[in-house]
Amino acid sequence: MPEVSLSGFVLVTAVALAIPLLLGALPARLRLPSAVLEIVAGIVIGPSVLGWVQVDVPLQVLSLIGLAFLLFLAGLEIDVDHLRGGLLGLVVLGFAGSMAVALVVGYGLAGAGAVDAPLLVAIILTATSLGVVVPVLKDAGQTDSDFGQLVIAAASVADFAAVILLSLFFSREATSTGAQLLLLGSLLLVALAVTIGLTRAERSARLGEELVRLQDSSAQIRVRFAVALLAVFIWFAQRLGLEVILGAFVAGVILKLTDRDRMMTHPRFHMKLEAIGFGMFVPIFFVVSGVRFDLDALTGDPSALVRIPLFLAALLLARGVPALLYRRRIGPRRTLVAALLQATSLPFIVAAAQIGVELGELDQASAAGLVAAGLLSVLLFPASALALLRGEQAGEQAVAQEQPSAPGA
Repeated sequence: MPEVSLSGFVLVTAVALAIPLLLGALPARLRLPSAVLEIVAGIVIGPSVLGWVQVDVPLQVLSLIGLAFLLFLAGLEIDVDHLRGGLLGLVVLGFAGSMAVALVVGYGLAGAGAVDAPLLVAIILTATSLGVVVPVLKDAGQTDSDFGQLVIAAASVADFAAVILLSLFFSREATSTGAQLLLLGSLLLVALAVTIGLTRAERSARLGEELVRLQDSSAQIRVRFAVALLAVFIWFAQRLGLEVILGAFVAGVILKLTDRDRMMTHPRFHMKLEAIGFGMFVPIFFVVSGVRFDLDALTGDPSALVRIPLFLAALLLARGVPALLYRRRIGPRRTLVAALLQATSLPFIVAAAQIGVELGELDQASAAGLVAAGLLSVLLFPASALALLRGEQAGEQAVAQEQPSAPGA
């Protein structure tokens, strides 16, 4: 067996450990999403700055698993109960508007010589980081409100559609769009068959008793099943020539659809999956993404630095402008909040930019500029949205206090 160095793995995991501790020591108003600092720390320890870590085979494998887990957990966030009726129609219309604006922006950037792959850039601009948006809404106490449900549904549709579009038009396998549609249909048919099969299996009392018996033992049978489901679908997607992220995302959606746990027999199951993903593999993906980040390509050319605010503005246009469709339903102030939250995107940008570089569709400078814009979106947009929401709530409380008490109160 060839000798494998684990020094890079040690440094990456040390960084992943240190960042939450550092964030915990900061005042609440200064805390950033951990993914931002993980990428920045990766840049620092990588070849662009200190040169302590190179992306070797162990880190490549662990980073790929981290990316798969990230999309798997994103699939678990999709709540189909929110995607029904008039709300679904509204957010689908909003995403169609996003795609239209993104295409105009993408081809405009291509015409200006800023990018070489306008369709890929347009797809990248349509995604929203559901994992960042939901905590912001929770902090504001808005997850169960009509406004919160609208934003979550819009982010869910954007996540799902962006992954589908990326796999359809940009795959490592050089096949036609028609062939890709056929392969995509095959994956979705298999996913439907597995969903039906698992739904029926869930009704088996005997199987249910066995799962309950083994779920909290050393077998951790539900966790093992989830990991096996993830592995099968990323393998199947890869065999079909589709992107691994699509297989991972579909596996997460399947688990969400089939594991409703209405009887609350395993309330800690999703927490265990998050512990595996966010406790190990996902932070490794973000740190390694920072190690891969080509800072020299970004800073070596002044025109590359100009792309960062350009890409950030493009992100806000593509995802923010269609939020105007919600104005009659949620009012102007919350429409602005929805626009900022919808324009918050990072994990998909990192993954898609990496795929674009591997396919030769994006140069290193464009990929680095897109990732930098994603970092800024996560830094700026959620904080601004939360400030607007808190300002609105403070205003409502002040008005309520100024109103005279009813006679006899």
